[in-house]
Amino acid sequence: MAPEQSSSVRAPRTGLLIDWGGVLTTNLFVSFHDYCVATEIDPKKLLGRFKIDPEARELLVALETGKIDELEFERRFAHILEVEPDGLIDGLFAGVGPDTAMVQAVRRAREGGIRTALVSNSWGVHRYPHDLFDELFDGVVISGEEGIRKPSRRMYELGAERAGVGPEECVYVDDLEQNLTPARDMGMAAVHHTSAAATIPELEELLGLDLGSENGAGRPPLEGTPGSR
Repeated sequence: MAPEQSSSVRAPRTGLLIDWGGVLTTNLFVSFHDYCVATEIDPKKLLGRFKIDPEARELLVALETGKIDELEFERRFAHILEVEPDGLIDGLFAGVGPDTAMVQAVRRAREGGIRTALVSNSWGVHRYPHDLFDELFDGVVISGEEGIRKPSRRMYELGAERAGVGPEECVYVDDLEQNLTPARDMGMAAVHHTSAAATIPELEELLGLDLGSENGAGRPPLEGTPGSR
């Protein structure tokens, strides 16, 4: 008779909620830094404004929740930075591209039967590759469309609801540590993304699937789930 499985061993999670910028893309802050260097803005001044300047912080929150549009944000934030407003956001994001390994990991997870949802704070909504959404996600939660932003608990609740699984069945992935706290409080497994090389093996362990890392090779699909969808 086979030994009983330890009660401390948890079954694989069945839902994946994931951020966009900085997780399924290349590093946002590298792009911001490069733009600052190219336009002779002090990179520390740019990022520091959001931390210490209430006006800049309010502008960011208003942009991410859709209360102001990009042109108004650019005009008002450029005034704070003492730079020209035209193309400010596009310039900041010019160096951002897809992280192909992470995108492929989400694709593999969904093909393996995992329910998936995007949970993202937005700087406007038109930069997302909407043509990929039907392929990658069962549900989408974008702050500018919802009027709320992470770390609001409701963002995570909507992600689980639209993925079609309970929060306790979800893994949540974000590159900002402060956005992981509500997920943990709701019973989700939280993964702090720093690189695809670190995140994908962790997801393989939590979801019980091969998502493309060297460690995941040969890992079977979840029992009772379709191999593709």
